[in-house]
Amino acid sequence: MKKLFKLILNTIPRPLLIRLSYIARPIIAFSLKGTNFTDPIDGKSFKSMLPYGYETQRNNVLSPSTLSLERHRLLWLYLNDKTDFFTSIEKKKVLHFAPEQAFYKLFRNQKNLDYTTTDLFSPLADVKADICNLPFEDNQYDVILCNHVLEHIPDDTKAMQELYRVLKPGGMAILQIPQDLSRATTFADDSITDQKERAKIFGQYDHVRIYGRDYFDKLRTIGFQVIAEDYTSKIAPELVEKYCLAKGEIIPVCFK
Repeated sequence: MKKLFKLILNTIPRPLLIRLSYIARPIIAFSLKGTNFTDPIDGKSFKSMLPYGYETQRNNVLSPSTLSLERHRLLWLYLNDKTDFFTSIEKKKVLHFAPEQAFYKLFRNQKNLDYTTTDLFSPLADVKADICNLPFEDNQYDVILCNHVLEHIPDDTKAMQELYRVLKPGGMAILQIPQDLSRATTFADDSITDQKERAKIFGQYDHVRIYGRDYFDKLRTIGFQVIAEDYTSKIAPELVEKYCLAKGEIIPVCFK
């Protein structure tokens, strides 16, 4: 079952995969039902999670029920435990880039959120838009979620400036990226054009850089106040394992 799901994830185009997952997901989740691991997003437990990855497969990381990965579960825990994202009395205007299926319905159904999704290609996007040229007015959004998007954008400086522009003063943006914390500086090399070679070096063929520790400083040069939140260090070790989180993953929490 896990080998079949791995094949499906890596070969089917994303829009079709999203449609198929609504059918296949309940069957796969039922077949893996158990008590070893729990997806905190929906509270369901499994004997194992599914593998996931492009160039390198990571075992036991993809939730059979929500299709969340480590970063999604970590973000959900942070939003739930450390912010008023789900509990604010005043309605929050939220802009969500490339909306993840794990979150889409959950956020859409939150009564306290005025929720807008955007992307150039996603079938879940309300507004088709280029992150480097957003069709939104200045200072519009209380919360911006932009997760694992910037590593795909050639001009990430312009994208960051646009994110800053449309965020309200006092607003919060969570801008997760794949990051190699062993690197002091971000690495990019446009001369590498072979897709297999790019996948090997950058993790995916369509990633244009590997972010290093200087990512946080770049966000600060845009104007953001940045907290590099090592949230797994604040969660009990047994829960880090039970929720299948990536220990040491940093959440970039940014404020205007």
